[in-house]
Amino acid sequence: MNQVQPDPALDQVNIDNASQSAFSLQLQDDIGIITLDVPGQRMNTLRESFVDDIRALLAEIAENRQIKGLVLRSGKPDSFIAGADVNMLAACSSVEQAKELSEAGQNVFNELAALDLPIIAAIHGACLGGGLELALACHGRVCSDDAKTRLGLPEVQLGLIPGSGGTQRLPQLVGLTTALDMMLTGKQLRAKQALKCGLVDDMVPVSILLDTAIALARKSMPRKSIPRKSTTSKSRAGNGKAGNSKAKLSQWALEGNAVGRKLVFDKAQSTVKAKTGGHYPAPFKLLEVVKVGLEQGRESGLAAEAQAFGELVLSPESAALRQLFFATTDMKKETHWQGAEPNSLSHIGVLGGGLMGGGIAFVTATKAELPVRIKDISHHGINQAMQSAHRLLATKVRKKHLRAPEMHQQLGRITGTLNYSGFERVEVVVEAVFEDLEVKRQMVAEVEAHCAPSTVFATNTSSLPIHQIAEGALRPEQILGLHYFSPVDKMPLAEIIPHAGTSATAVATALKLARAQGKTPIVVQDKAGFYVNRILAPYLNEAARLLLGGEPVDAIDRALVDYGFPVGPMTLLDEVGIDVAAKISPILARELGERFVAPEAFNKLLEDNRKGKKNGRGFYRYEAKKRAKKHKPVDESVYKLLKIKPLSQLPAQELAERCVLLMLNEAALALDEGVIASARDGDIGAIFGIGYPPFTGGPFFYMHQLGIQAVIDKMQEYVRKYGARFTPCEPLLRMAAEGKSYY
Repeated sequence: MNQVQPDPALDQVNIDNASQSAFSLQLQDDIGIITLDVPGQRMNTLRESFVDDIRALLAEIAENRQIKGLVLRSGKPDSFIAGADVNMLAACSSVEQAKELSEAGQNVFNELAALDLPIIAAIHGACLGGGLELALACHGRVCSDDAKTRLGLPEVQLGLIPGSGGTQRLPQLVGLTTALDMMLTGKQLRAKQALKCGLVDDMVPVSILLDTAIALARKSMPRKSIPRKSTTSKSRAGNGKAGNSKAKLSQWALEGNAVGRKLVFDKAQSTVKAKTGGHYPAPFKLLEVVKVGLEQGRESGLAAEAQAFGELVLSPESAALRQLFFATTDMKKETHWQGAEPNSLSHIGVLGGGLMGGGIAFVTATKAELPVRIKDISHHGINQAMQSAHRLLATKVRKKHLRAPEMHQQLGRITGTLNYSGFERVEVVVEAVFEDLEVKRQMVAEVEAHCAPSTVFATNTSSLPIHQIAEGALRPEQILGLHYFSPVDKMPLAEIIPHAGTSATAVATALKLARAQGKTPIVVQDKAGFYVNRILAPYLNEAARLLLGGEPVDAIDRALVDYGFPVGPMTLLDEVGIDVAAKISPILARELGERFVAPEAFNKLLEDNRKGKKNGRGFYRYEAKKRAKKHKPVDESVYKLLKIKPLSQLPAQELAERCVLLMLNEAALALDEGVIASARDGDIGAIFGIGYPPFTGGPFFYMHQLGIQAVIDKMQEYVRKYGARFTPCEPLLRMAAEGKSYY
């Protein structure tokens, strides 16, 4: 790729501190090629030294009369700049310190934009956060048409806003509506989308990216000689002309006047409130900052941006989301397990073509890009899995997120069989048949008979102990649990459950597969409920007690959604299946004690054939209409069945706390017993597995921020109100007594 490889036609220019700087400068005739390549890192990030480095580079450029234009490119093969180094924020102990970081970035980008030489960004791969802000400060942008190329400002996902001028430059370039959509959601645009909205000036194959950027720099050169140094704050580009020239007339009519802009902001404010429940301050701050810039000018907008950025860095929500970011980033680097390397992966087998099996096959073929062979007892099961995959991919094609040839290529990786033909080549078999111990043992025996001795057998069980499935196996060291969550194509978590005899290589191989499938896996012990279902059960049981106490179904759900969960517990029971929850509950109670005994209500519901959404009979009504209502009506007959008169009596905060406190208590016990290896894994499991509110950082980070003693005090308050089930567990009491915390 000639945009990253040294070109013999380029003359090397020596700049001060070149050995320490991530920047290098070469000349191609009268065009300076600036290459950013942070040493020792897979991807470029803007580090603390960036400001000094770029100023040193600009000083050298200003003294070189030969240079008439500039191109900025990356020295990494598959990315431009992934963003600013988030670690810098951890050192900020005050709003003022964080504000100064923002101002430093703003100032250096303003200097870049004010440069009297045209500077063009040549973008290939990820161009995110501070990387896009840097590109916005350039006078033009060219990107590759590669699938790896993505442009976005995802700071809101860390509880922040762009802090180096992005809130001001992006709306001017692409229009207010598009800019708000990008910044409020963290959306990443593909190359074609970026070109269409005016974010980039051209899109070309990566092979001619550098040449195209050089040509654009030459085209942008001033016709007359002008002073080399400029103090003006006006940029040659970034003034919105490129974006507005491509904008639709209707968008211009809406955003080009105060009344239209007010409509845009009011709509955005309403959408943000509905989606965040008011739990995330960053989107609201972002709207304020963009509005200041549009109404009072860029200088005021930049000042508002720096102030808001500083405040958000010190917010508990951003601290929690950054902790989550670091946790997931660290987990991706853990390629070994207890020193063992994973086996190579080239073919995967799946047993069962139902909802789960089909979903597992889908993510294997599309995300992991591995051939997957589905074995089922009937053609119906295989066809069901294939049709599901086709439906999901066809939707992407229709939305232009995928090309038709790519869809057919991905579908071609999925094949089916009624016997074990082709299974002699698979390295991992994921078993996804129904929850029956003897059936799963039979699957183990068949796989051992038809697959290679090194094949890993991964059972997708949500409740059965792995060591029991492995009993009687010829190669028990190859058996483990690989628990996916439904729907598989959307839920990001996977629990990997080795039993006492599972080999480290098998665990490492399962971790490798899950990550390739786009999952964030955690390793948990082979104990009842594993981790996610274990902490979920007390939460759901308490919700059932609230219902039996007379609280309406929708009031309980609304309280937990307002608390920050994506859906309420009653909706979740309908989604998971009331029968499934009822089946898991006795297993947990038998292994872990009385606190897991479910209220008698579950039996009454099952006797009335209420399984939830799957059979259209649960806590809500599921009319078979093409366009069902977004909010399902409560099935009022459930109250008569349970002999209760619904009446909201308790405040929403208390409804939520009663459910959540029992989950926190169980999480603390699970960690103390070694079910999970760390508080980090527990937080990841809760957020990615059941939608625990991300702005809290997860159960353990939430307890850490709130204070262990504060959690204990709240639980003891509920002991006095509602009984011994709220008694704080011994691990929490011990931590408080020793003055310790989870982080």
